[in-house]
Amino acid sequence: MSRATHLRPCRYEVWDEGVMEGIGRLYVADLSVVLDGSLLRLIEQGELGGRVLIHRYIVEYLYSEAKKGKTMGIAGLEDLSRLLESAGEIEVMVVEDERPPRRQELDEEAVRAAVREYAWKSRAVLVTSDRLQARAARALGVEVFLVETGAGPGRLALDEFFTEKTMSVHLKEGAPPIAKVGRPGSWAFVRLSDEPLTRRDLESIAREIMEAAARMEDGFIEIDRFGSTIVQLRDYRIVITRPPLSEAWEITAVRPVKKLRLEDYNLPEKLVHRLLERAEGILIAGAPGMGKTTFAQALAEWYASMGKVVKTIESPRDMKLPPTITQYSKNYADLGELHDILLLSRPDYTFYDELRSDEDFKLYVDLRLAGIGMVGVVHATTPIDAIQRFIRRVELGMIPSIIDTVIFIENGEVSKVLDISITVKLPTGLKEADLSRPVVEVRDFLTGELEYEIYTFGEQTMVVPVKGKRAAQKYEAVERLVRRIIPEAEVEIRDGVMIVRIPRHASRLTARKIKRVRRLAEKHGLEARIIPF
Repeated sequence: MSRATHLRPCRYEVWDEGVMEGIGRLYVADLSVVLDGSLLRLIEQGELGGRVLIHRYIVEYLYSEAKKGKTMGIAGLEDLSRLLESAGEIEVMVVEDERPPRRQELDEEAVRAAVREYAWKSRAVLVTSDRLQARAARALGVEVFLVETGAGPGRLALDEFFTEKTMSVHLKEGAPPIAKVGRPGSWAFVRLSDEPLTRRDLESIAREIMEAAARMEDGFIEIDRFGSTIVQLRDYRIVITRPPLSEAWEITAVRPVKKLRLEDYNLPEKLVHRLLERAEGILIAGAPGMGKTTFAQALAEWYASMGKVVKTIESPRDMKLPPTITQYSKNYADLGELHDILLLSRPDYTFYDELRSDEDFKLYVDLRLAGIGMVGVVHATTPIDAIQRFIRRVELGMIPSIIDTVIFIENGEVSKVLDISITVKLPTGLKEADLSRPVVEVRDFLTGELEYEIYTFGEQTMVVPVKGKRAAQKYEAVERLVRRIIPEAEVEIRDGVMIVRIPRHASRLTARKIKRVRRLAEKHGLEARIIPF
């Protein structure tokens, strides 16, 4: 049998000066204290004595946001319901002035202005956690109860799902909670409970996350869209999805397991020298969850410690960096504004986490060509994939001017470093001398070995692996030399071993010829095996 929940109704009145006379202390709640949950906390703790007034614009605004599928509106309406249940002896009343709210006025600034005006008319105390709202109200002569929100709550419900080794937690309506435990490249999914989560559980956790993000200094609501919300809260990067975008409520929270310094990566001295002296167009690439952002964070701190001016562009802002590094969110400014800010402030290095859209790549390219050192973070399954992300977006000849170093992260470690340069030559595999053209060479930075060539052929841009081709060409030449020395020999080269099969009754076979074959193999780094047959 289902049980209905009955809420104690609040009073509703239209503003009238005579009505408000003689009823004791009046408090008018600002939108900020409803969204961050501090009004509910103040009432539960008995810090407000008298009557609490909630402007109808707040209710309409929250309804409008909830109708758009935004978590902020859903959480705010839920808090108002809890407020009515928890009010106790304090009377909570929804009020409005003579003007009913119009739909076109239901934006956040209009709501704040209406609340401020109502507090002034009713000679009430404005309860707010917004310092700017408090200043504006005081300028009107309104008494203000400013709620300090710097100190965050104790433990969140989300904290209960995490341990020291937990990388991420995945909560979904109708499914048991699971966590990814371990470290990049070595982890396992662990079921945290056999009991499936309900929609009420997920809504409660989401509401607490939203309130904490609004209240805490290290909390940001980065994106709140129809059906999804992205929040950065302390070390957590949280994604909340809900119907109709997803078929059920889901919360995914990711947290870095360990914070590393650049010294912890034990980079080769040659690479460290490159990062300090020459590298100014850097790509940090790798598959999701491999530790790209962790490495970028360590590199940013290292540059800052060297006296470099470092800034970041993030979405969301999930790097934990010292105060000397300014972190910009591209969700609160268009890319044109960020372009102007960075060009005028001229940092030594700008870290772009993560490059996804054409606009992201365009901003990276513009800033790099303006002379700003750029470090971009991109998703890629192989090192060459990171470079290919630029091929269709810029002219081929510009790539070495934009990117000079690609650092590929795998399992939390630097597994490959590529160097990009351009030259004019005959591409590997082509025979005609008149086919020479500009070729972008991609080499292994540590060994100098050429791995890829990028060039145009007709109307197509070719990305050609040459490492295997060059080895095959070299081995063919070795085989021909062996046959010149011993014409009857059969030669096979595989896995670094040169197998030479010689007939037992080969003519003119001498020990001197065998020595020449062994020296030839040694010269090309091969192990020689002479087999008679």
